[in-house]
Amino acid sequence: MKLSFKDKNLFLLFGITLFVVMGVSSILPVLPSAGRSLHIPMSEIGLLLTSFTFPGIFLTPLAGILADRYGRKAVLIPALVLFGLAGFSCSLTTNYQTILFLRVLQGIGAAPISLLYTTITGDLYTGRERLKIMGYNATVLSLGTALFPFIGGVLGELGWQYPFMLPILALPLALLCALHLDLPNPKSTETISGYFKKTAHIISSRKALVLFGMTLCTFAILYGPIITYVPILADNAFNASPSRIGLLFGVSSLFTGVAASQLGRLRRFVSVRTMLCFAAVFFFAAMATMPLPKSFWMLAIPIGFFGMGQGLSFPNLAAKLTGIASMEKRGAVMAVNGSVLRIAQTISPPLFSIPFVFSGVSAVFYTATLIGVGMFFLALNCPPDEQTEN
Repeated sequence: MKLSFKDKNLFLLFGITLFVVMGVSSILPVLPSAGRSLHIPMSEIGLLLTSFTFPGIFLTPLAGILADRYGRKAVLIPALVLFGLAGFSCSLTTNYQTILFLRVLQGIGAAPISLLYTTITGDLYTGRERLKIMGYNATVLSLGTALFPFIGGVLGELGWQYPFMLPILALPLALLCALHLDLPNPKSTETISGYFKKTAHIISSRKALVLFGMTLCTFAILYGPIITYVPILADNAFNASPSRIGLLFGVSSLFTGVAASQLGRLRRFVSVRTMLCFAAVFFFAAMATMPLPKSFWMLAIPIGFFGMGQGLSFPNLAAKLTGIASMEKRGAVMAVNGSVLRIAQTISPPLFSIPFVFSGVSAVFYTATLIGVGMFFLALNCPPDEQTEN
């Protein structure tokens, strides 16, 4: 299938991609103010994130299996509706326990969405074109991570509840996908036991485990030091407003988008393995330099390093993972990767609260440099491109 900007599937895919990041990115700038309004200790503010990401650990594999057996749209449409309704409902209450419950429901809807946007890309595209589309998707993702914090920050000036209204936009997207999204459906006559046996063989292979490990590293850094503790650093050290924090995340997304949009060109000159090694170096540099700036806008330098690493990391990992399985098993493979991603999202904020409580916010970032080192060694063992590209 050739890339065409007249292709309705492509733009619906981009719309789905945007909602992958909305559930977290839009509320980042209001985390400190929401914590104060709801009387939440800063060490526990990450619960607003982990309550959202936790369901995906268990539900993403189920969503992948259902998508392989019954089709992508049968899972996608209900997920978008639940995401939109539960997310919007968070804006209608000031009870902290109720918000956490609604965030869990929203996370149940988000789990299939985060799985299916890469799975659908793998269904529609192959080989180097797949990597190019993954890069474009990552650019759209970075656009979302730039716009949503900015929009959330602006809305947050009116009150911390207002960014929680944005998920209602998932409802019209669900309708458009139901009417116009045209996808090839998996066709398999094998038994469910045969499906599980062959899928288990794929996901337990060395090449898959290395890629899963790199996903874990990427999202442990994103959801621990970056998403949870950069706002706290900006608030504590520079008394930054929600809108300024949102603009800072926009800088990261700009660098992510630039790097991701050039993956097709970069692939002509360097291997995916090399790009992943550079991603690890950028992550290390970001974590090592984040505590050093003496002014707020100097934080743009380490944030930019992180953005470059993100742009080189996740699209390449997603392209490789979608290439190691056929369409009939691709959903399950991406679901396992999604579960790894959700594990990282869920455990990273509380895990990094340990150095935060004992040694302050700087210790969070210095501890995270170890993840950058680990990711570099995993990248060195990444499977050669010809093993994973169709």
